[in-house]
Amino acid sequence: METTMTTDVETFRTEVRSFLSGALTDDLKLAAQQGFGISRDAGAKWHNLLFQQGWVAPNWPVEHGGTGWNDTQKHVFSEELALAGAPMLMPFGLGMVGPVIYSFGTDEQKARHLPGILDGSVWWCQGYSEPGSGSDLASLKTSAVRDGDDYVVNGQKIWTTNAHKADWIFALVRTDTECKPQQGISFLLIDMHSPGIEVRPIVSIDGLHHLNEVYFTDVRVPAGNRIGDENKGWTYAKYLLGHERTGIAGVASSRRAVDALRNFSRTATNSSGATLANDAGFTNRLNATSVKLEALAQTEARMLAALEAGGNPGDISSMLKIIGTEVQQSLETLRVEAVTYYALPFELAQIRGESNEPAPGPEFAVTAVSDYNFGRAASIYGGSNEIQRNVIAKAVLGL
Repeated sequence: METTMTTDVETFRTEVRSFLSGALTDDLKLAAQQGFGISRDAGAKWHNLLFQQGWVAPNWPVEHGGTGWNDTQKHVFSEELALAGAPMLMPFGLGMVGPVIYSFGTDEQKARHLPGILDGSVWWCQGYSEPGSGSDLASLKTSAVRDGDDYVVNGQKIWTTNAHKADWIFALVRTDTECKPQQGISFLLIDMHSPGIEVRPIVSIDGLHHLNEVYFTDVRVPAGNRIGDENKGWTYAKYLLGHERTGIAGVASSRRAVDALRNFSRTATNSSGATLANDAGFTNRLNATSVKLEALAQTEARMLAALEAGGNPGDISSMLKIIGTEVQQSLETLRVEAVTYYALPFELAQIRGESNEPAPGPEFAVTAVSDYNFGRAASIYGGSNEIQRNVIAKAVLGL
């Protein structure tokens, strides 16, 4: 039985690799380096290729366009995408609001929104964080006051990834100020073209524009755009955050980074002229990070096995988030140190793949500082690591 299962997995892995070898063109690999900063054209191209293959929404139920894959197949698919250097699929539709809509939305909401999310023709962004409400999301102040058949929304969201590219935003809003904070929040779907919405760019420390501020001034939103019951939005928000943290360990991406560092270290030299592969300090830190990564992979494998057996690891996933982001940041630090002074030219045209001139140093160095800079936020977004440690202490260790 075990041999048969292993054979089936490897057959599936071969199928995925075969597809990627043909579909993942050089321009898409280049665009992938921009992460969330990928252009909508390039992102839509990749999304459409997976949609046509029927592989764009592995985690969705089959009746809504999912693949019907088991958890092992989903894991293999995600791993192969990362190892191949494929562009990320924007998670806000497929991984976040889509599952909320098909789980809690009305039939009308499902019919209106799910097809556009699935085929990639409609892009979404997430309206959660506010200037005074990050990890303490329940303190949000953006208000939605009922006026006839509409809500009138006023307030501000911040760190809104790809708001400038999005057609819709799903937002948490305050609909009751007299109860406990978590009990007065509702979940609204808002058309980004509505009068009264203003998007202001935030150019982040990586030099790219993917973050924004979003202002709402007397924005009228039909009450029919509310998901579920009024003042129950916190329930749907927690459900969504569980989907947001799916795959956040980033094992495959980090393994790809380890391999790239090892290959680069064979020719790159330190200040003494020795190759980095023969630099004990560098190799010891790379090896230590690699061991930590493999331990993370084993933890992820145990959780996968628990899922396959019908279990629900739940809050233990916080471990994956913490260690995964620590490994990512360690590898990004090693990469900057490895490329040394070639990290200094911070040329946005090179980072965006828009320059006709060759990079001043090795290709490995072009996005080193950009990735390092934005990677500092990895231990914050998706639920800060400090919050995740509190979750482990309370929900896992019972402290």
